[in-house]
Amino acid sequence: MTPKVLFRWVAWLLVLAIAVLTLSPVEQRPVTTAPVGLERFAAFAVTGAAFCFGYPKHRLPILVLLVGIIGCLEAAQTYVPGRHGRLPDGLVKASGALLGAALVMLVRAMAGNERNTRSGEDV
Repeated sequence: MTPKVLFRWVAWLLVLAIAVLTLSPVEQRPVTTAPVGLERFAAFAVTGAAFCFGYPKHRLPILVLLVGIIGCLEAAQTYVPGRHGRLPDGLVKASGALLGAALVMLVRAMAGNERNTRSGEDV
């Protein structure tokens, strides 16, 4: 299995896990000591990064897809007893996804510059 395929699997499994946890009753939500906003941000930052590693040539469509998934999950929460979808929560999640993707692009750009520098090319 190539790294790209592995990241694709990880990304979609993260979306599945997030969807299950988001749409389950609040009592079944895992609890950590971290602030809820940080949990949301981190979950989608990792997901955004995994998608960008898995689909490096399709970053923009992937980001649009992720923001759409976030919007759908926030809207779907209104139908789950004890849960509520809110725009601020969605914005935190979307920010995490975008930052995760941006970090992947930064890492790839730096790695590309390092390869060009080692091969003697001017950057």
